Amino acid sequence: MSELRIDRVVTSGTFSLDGGTWDVDNNVWVIGDDSEVVIVDAAHSAVPIVDAVAGRTVRAIVCTHGHDDHITVAPELSATLDAPVLLHPADDMLWQQTHSEQQHGDLDDGRRISVSGTDIVVLHTPGHSPGSVCLYLPDAGELFTGDTLFSGGPGATGRSYSDFPTIIDSISSRLFSLAPETSVRTGHGDGTTIGTEAPMLEEWIARGQ
Repeated sequence: MSELRIDRVVTSGTFSLDGGTWDVDNNVWVIGDDSEVVIVDAAHSAVPIVDAVAGRTVRAIVCTHGHDDHITVAPELSATLDAPVLLHPADDMLWQQTHSEQQHGDLDDGRRISVSGTDIVVLHTPGHSPGSVCLYLPDAGELFTGDTLFSGGPGATGRSYSDFPTIIDSISSRLFSLAPETSVRTGHGDGTTIGTEAPMLEEWIARGQ
């Protein structure tokens, strides 16, 4: 068995919701070893993601939530790489806005996805969207937070289907209970650690972002 490695692919495109469109750069994560991987999010462009997979077996394409910039090429990747797309069912309405003709498999809280001899544990963390999830690798001390937690604060909650008190509860109860040294790999921008972000919780609540 090869050593676990994590590759980041940055893709660029747009995010659209509530009648607005914004330019965004997304982190796509490829978790695995020399023979098999799990893809986290399917943003904007399939080719660089397929290139990063480099012929390895794809166990799943896991979408951290249903916003269009995180699921753009999910059906295309599924067909190209012969892998299931998994999304929490609470975000199905967002999926339908982008891929009304395609189906996805469902993620449940606590589900374990095995790759490269380790488990990826699904943590349902609503707030940024109803079906947002984070992916925790307890053996590796790695956490993939999508748009739930960033360096410097929680994900945005000023759009449809989002809620600030809910995301704060998700972060404080589900994520800040993890070890401080846990590495946080985000859906956009630079990473951080649980220990770096946890002391800022009260400040975030006070500013009410």
